[in-house]
Formats: sequence, C-alpha cells, structure tokens
Amino acid sequence: MGLLLALAAPALGMRLKFPGMEDLPRTTAAMQAYDRLTAAFPSTGTSHTVAVRAPAEQADRVRAALTDLAGRAAADLLFAPAEGDGPKIEVSADRRVSVLEVATPYASRTDEAARSLHELRDDLAPAALRGIPGIEYAIGGGVADSEDYAAHVRDKLPVVMGFVLALTFLVMAWTFRSVVIALTAIVLNLLSAGAAYGLLVLVFQGDWAEGVLGFTSMGAIVSWLPLFLFVVLFGLSMDYHVFVVSRIREGVRSGMSNRDAVAYGISSSAGVVTSAAIVMVGVFAIFASLSTIDMKQLGIGLAAAILLDATIIRAVVLPSLMALLGDANWWAPRFLRARAATPPADPPTPAPELVGAR
Repeated sequence: MGLLLALAAPALGMRLKFPGMEDLPRTTAAMQAYDRLTAAFPSTGTSHTVAVRAPAEQADRVRAALTDLAGRAAADLLFAPAEGDGPKIEVSADRRVSVLEVATPYASRTDEAARSLHELRDDLAPAALRGIPGIEYAIGGGVADSEDYAAHVRDKLPVVMGFVLALTFLVMAWTFRSVVIALTAIVLNLLSAGAAYGLLVLVFQGDWAEGVLGFTSMGAIVSWLPLFLFVVLFGLSMDYHVFVVSRIREGVRSGMSNRDAVAYGISSSAGVVTSAAIVMVGVFAIFASLSTIDMKQLGIGLAAAILLDATIIRAVVLPSLMALLGDANWWAPRFLRARAATPPADPPTPAPELVGAR
C-alpha cells in the first residue's frame, strides 16, 4: 500500500500539453528541413490566429486595429519580429471576418509560447480591438489548442471520475448486496489509477528515462491521456475485481470462513487473472515501441497500470483488505440485503413407463 501511495504522489504535479512538431523524431529529412526553415524564418513556425468578426462597414477600422496589434506584438520579445512587407491580414468576401497570424519564435508547448498566448488574449488584443462597434474576436492556433484542451480536461476529469465512481458504486452494491464491497472496489481502483498517473509523471515529465525508452521528454503528459487512461484502466481492472470477488463470495456462500473464502477466491482465479494480464501487458507494451510521444505514453501507462493492478492490487492489497475486514465485507443496509433463497418445490414423480405396451 505504501508503494502505491508513493507512486501516486507525483501525479499531483502532472502537467498537460499537446505534443508539437518538436516532439516528432528528428531523424527524418522532413523534420530536419522544418528545423532549418523555422530557425531562418521564425514567423513560419508557431503562430496565434486572431479571428475578428464585425459589421462590414467597420472593416477599415478592424484592419487598422489588427495592424496596430501586429505592431504591438512585434515590439514584444515573446513574439517574432515584424515582417518587411507588413502583417498579412486576410478578409472575407463580405468584409465581415478578418484573420491575422501573430507568430512567436518559441515552440508550441514551451512556457514562453503559453505566456505569449495569455499576453495576446489578456492585454494586446483587448487594447488594440476595443471600441469598435459590434466586434467579436477569438484567438486560436496550436498553442491555444494545447492550453485550452488541457484546461478543459482539468475541469471535466473530476466530473467524469465522479460519474464513473458513482455508477460503479451502485452496480457493485446491487450486484454483491454489500456497501463495503462497493467502497472497496472504488478505493482500490482509484489507488491503481493514481499509481499509473504517478508512474507516467516520473517517467515522462523528467528526462532520466529518455535513453532507456528512446524519447525526448516534453516535460508534460499528453492532454487527452489522463481521461482516456482512467476510463480504460477502470473498465479493465473492474473485470478482475468482479471475477475475484465473485469467487470469494462463492466460498462464503458455501459455508467457508471469510479468511478461507478469500484464500479460495484468490487461488482459484489467479491463473485466469495472470494470463489475461500477461496478454494485455504484452499488447500495450507494443505501443511503447512507437516513435511518437503520445503512443509511447499510452503504451507505458496502460502496460504499467495493468501490471500493477493484476499483481499488487488484486493479488496482495485486495485479499489483505478483505481478510482484515472479515464479516464486515458483506454488510449492507436492510433494503439491500439479499432475501433468503426459497428452496424449490419437489418436482412431481413421473408415472412409470409401461415397457412393452402396444
């Protein structure tokens, strides 16, 4: 238990970002040419997209405001220098929508690129565009994709986790007629997911494992991975949990003591659980051999999580916890308790068959 908690602790410092062009392998000719191009012409690299919508009669004022915005940005070290022929502003045919690209010399997932986005949204754009009647604007681009999606995941992950945990509690409590079994399942699955998150942070947010696993650290976890990993891991680990606890309940119902039933459930299900875990760990580990950082994180995260769950969680922590709780494992409020089974009535005795009758 202490080992799992120690693994889960680093998850509190998890940072989320989308992978960028800088995370692709530099062994390819295309990426080597891209690096030379962006080094020579910073404005061809990462950029923010400023999209403005206003009445057509305000098109000239919008163009002037966007030109002023480009000048303000060019004077800031967080943005690329101004181009010699001036900012390129695209205007729709009806003159209602205008688009400006504001370049930054920093890679999309760097802290400097994120600061340039926030400065553009919070200071530069409002100062340049305020006062135009009926104007609406938004700022997007690769940096905004990463920052906004990471914020979205941080906001929605607790909601998704709460829904999954509540639904799991209701189904487990109703299936096993025990509140304690349902709570135990939730606690162990949260511990397993937390340990997987912590292991991802330890491996991929630092650079100590780069040579071992063949990647370049992006200093963060891919934004979509925590939610995806939680849902997949929770579903897979609940399969193990239901299978093992069902065996333990069989032992209890057959008249075994709680401790003997736990030993019976673990020993009778160990082969199936171990075999399934070996197959899944092998399959997920294949993803770790891919060159892209998102697939590598996915493979390592799922393989390590299944390995931890099938060994430490289900084979050590679960039986120890159920042995310590004893008969309290099967406590439930009166309305949830299973009714005593009514023995079936004796079937009627069939009439003797007449042999040799014609």
